[in-house]
Amino acid sequence: MDIEQLRTFDRVARDGSFTKAAARLNVTQATVSMRIQALENDIGAQLFNRGRQVRLTDQGLSFLPYCRRMLGVLQEARETLRRAERGRVAVGSLSTMIMPLISGPLVRYQKRHPDMDVVIREGRHNQISAMLHERDVDLAVMCWPNLDPLLTSAEPLLIIREDAPLVAAPELAREFGPKPTLARVLEKAPRFLTLNWWQIAPHRAISAAQAAGSRVELPTDPGRNLALSGHGVGFFVRSTVSDALSSGELVEIDVSDIEPLYRDIALVVQSLTALDQPALLEFAGEIASEGRKLGRVLRDSLSGLTPTV
Repeated sequence: MDIEQLRTFDRVARDGSFTKAAARLNVTQATVSMRIQALENDIGAQLFNRGRQVRLTDQGLSFLPYCRRMLGVLQEARETLRRAERGRVAVGSLSTMIMPLISGPLVRYQKRHPDMDVVIREGRHNQISAMLHERDVDLAVMCWPNLDPLLTSAEPLLIIREDAPLVAAPELAREFGPKPTLARVLEKAPRFLTLNWWQIAPHRAISAAQAAGSRVELPTDPGRNLALSGHGVGFFVRSTVSDALSSGELVEIDVSDIEPLYRDIALVVQSLTALDQPALLEFAGEIASEGRKLGRVLRDSLSGLTPTV
């Protein structure tokens, strides 16, 4: 049994596919198959049922937490050695929160600690969850509550509730009239923009998408561009459109028959013991300071804990 076999087993278990695991690990599918077969021979049990879908056997399900524990211990050891050699902080964040939440703290922190290595990684919620689980990052900015079953432990340091107003370009908004119903907005709008801010979309957002005559699902930046050009209307998390709302390039639509939508995000660590590292605690404090400006604070465990610099 070796570390590559364990990594490969964990990857196949996550992806449910030898082919996808091979792509993620940057090896051939034959190599993945060989590693899994060797691991099964070493432990004397079949770990996967092969077929059109690859599924864990009962033995595989039993072995999986031990495999991840071994990988976690190895990663912790490597991180300890790396930090001893040179200070390092790694942060994973939702793509939409990099600019409003991470950029400012990063600039301030690097000015004070120019020799500190800081790694910023972005992605969707499930990607950030995997980074934290695999200890690729020390801090994570993710949706809350965490519903990803692979991340069994996550300690929220700060939870923020940010509203998600329905927005459109001014010329399009005028066609809706004052306090329009959602039905009128959907009737007049060229298309409804589905941006998937949530892990599980609220029923109101799903209903709006289903009732729209034309809808498009797309990432934030192209969705924002469509809204700015008057070609669509959608629910945007406020921090992603605050500048356009301030300048008047976009306006909020005060819909009369739908309650406001919001998204909760959290700054989390896998374990509170991570805050024993002064560098990590300081950077977490910088992010929290920025986060308190974005929306309603639902939980704040960092007040008074950040080292004085």
